[in-house]
Amino acid sequence: MSTDQHNTSASGSNKNDADKNGAAMGISGRVAEAFQNNAITPLLAIVGLLLGFFAIAITPKEEEPQIDVTFANVFIAYPGASAKEVENLISTPAEQILSEIAGVDDIYSVSQPGMSTLTVAFEVGLKRETAILNLYNKIYSNADWLPAALGASQPLIKPMGIDDVPIMALTLWSERDDVSQQELTQLAHTLEVELKRIPGTRDIYTLGEHRQVVNVTLDPVRLNAYGIALSDVRQTLLASNHSAPARDVVKNNQVIQVQAGDFLTTAQEIKHLVVGLSANTTPVYLADVADVHVQADVPNNQVFHAPFNALDANSKPAVTIAIAKQPGQNAIDITQAIEQRLAKLKNNLIPADVNVDITRDYGKTAQSKSNTLIAKLLFATAAVVILVLFTMSWREAVIVGGAIFITLAITLFASWAWGFTLNRVSLFALIFSIGILVDDAIVVVENIHRHLHMGGKKLLEVIPKAVDEVGSPTILATFTVIAALMPMAFVSGLMGPYMSPIPINASTGMLISLVVAFVVTPWLSFKLLNKHTPSGESAHDEENVERGSLYKLFNRTMRPFIEGTRAARNRLFLFAGVLALIGLAMLLPVTTAVVMKMLPFDNKSEFQVIVDMPEGTPME
Repeated sequence: MSTDQHNTSASGSNKNDADKNGAAMGISGRVAEAFQNNAITPLLAIVGLLLGFFAIAITPKEEEPQIDVTFANVFIAYPGASAKEVENLISTPAEQILSEIAGVDDIYSVSQPGMSTLTVAFEVGLKRETAILNLYNKIYSNADWLPAALGASQPLIKPMGIDDVPIMALTLWSERDDVSQQELTQLAHTLEVELKRIPGTRDIYTLGEHRQVVNVTLDPVRLNAYGIALSDVRQTLLASNHSAPARDVVKNNQVIQVQAGDFLTTAQEIKHLVVGLSANTTPVYLADVADVHVQADVPNNQVFHAPFNALDANSKPAVTIAIAKQPGQNAIDITQAIEQRLAKLKNNLIPADVNVDITRDYGKTAQSKSNTLIAKLLFATAAVVILVLFTMSWREAVIVGGAIFITLAITLFASWAWGFTLNRVSLFALIFSIGILVDDAIVVVENIHRHLHMGGKKLLEVIPKAVDEVGSPTILATFTVIAALMPMAFVSGLMGPYMSPIPINASTGMLISLVVAFVVTPWLSFKLLNKHTPSGESAHDEENVERGSLYKLFNRTMRPFIEGTRAARNRLFLFAGVLALIGLAMLLPVTTAVVMKMLPFDNKSEFQVIVDMPEGTPME
């Protein structure tokens, strides 16, 4: 009976000691103790990995970050007015009114005879819908300043943005000399309809197109002979090329829609238009006073296809189809779908003698850059794991590697949730933060490793104590790095939103790595180190910890700066050497040995030639 009481008392004493230890333990130690042998911990890790794979699968891959850079062109026609009159009556008043819109950054205007073109650029980061809505509201609520009575047209607003930049360009050309640009233009317009059916495509238009038009060349001599004015011919053309529903006729229980007039479709119909009556009241046709013929319109731009080594000799007429994507869509998926559709249309809709060259593939470059950065990300992770392998053991390397992969997976999901795409800036943020993300896991694992070598306790007792010992400094270091990174997210101007994935993704990754270090790393340590008993288990102090070759290397390197008669002089020389190296590093940009640039040089196979010719020079 007394023995039982003694055992009960001892158990109660042990329980009180455990309670005291638990009460003295910080939040990091308590979290590690709760998850180190919990069945839910591996489930949480698997969920984190699955979220990362999900984010990689659905996150759009692009070359550059998507930022809100909104501007709009406003066209106001004023037929008959000179450039100076357009400037005084249209452009200047419009600039004053549009400058009142909130969020407007710059306004540019170009005044030319009969037309005013105003470009309104909004501040970077302003939502596109808000900017365009404010523009429409301001223009149409102040429409009374337009000289409409003098013939000025209503403003035409054409919003533009980052998504209006084409992601793909297809150049159509033929080696046959009898294939004209008119035929290529007709084929391009047919392909526009087919490519528009691909999900995610937006604006599709053709560059270098040659539209067929009916030219009516009036003969002044014949007009005077018949007594017909130019205005009569113009009125006849406008009235004849018109169609409208007249009325509904009910007959035999059917409703027949009667249509008055018809559109002109052929040059022959135009030739037979009656434009007046002669002196003997016979009809005068348009062909009697004008030459009517079908020809290609004067193009605004030209496209030619030729090898670089024989541009003049072998240049062939061509047209280019430019394709833009909808906001938020994956450029890689769209460009791959376009290539597949073109392969199906070859020798079907696209003749065999017409070549389709992909002269711009934004999706291909985006995929290449994202794959390159992902490979660098994996390389950086592998380098960290190998370093841990050489400094500790393969078990600790597996623990650190698992923590990094889980952290990166959850960070990618968080990046997708923030609305970021997989681009070179967001992936650079992850590569940049690898060295920071790994710190938490390495510090925790290394301290557990140290406590195991000290020996004297079971692993379940060692892990919470080891984590708690470094928990507070790890938390403080994490938030210190976040405090240093986050101000970059509030930079204004163009570079602020462009570079925002770096501070946001890196800071998010730091927080996730802190949680993983306190939740997943203790569980991995318990599973992998449970059956691994280091030597020196009976020792209870740090002096008996094994000291390997690394310790000896650090001891020989650092001991002269800490102890000895020459330690002070050695520290002085070390300080001077560090200052000299810093000075040399600062001289690198001054001597242009290192070029200071926000982004690395981009190796794109593109070039641009700008020719400034005198005004009035034909495009050809």
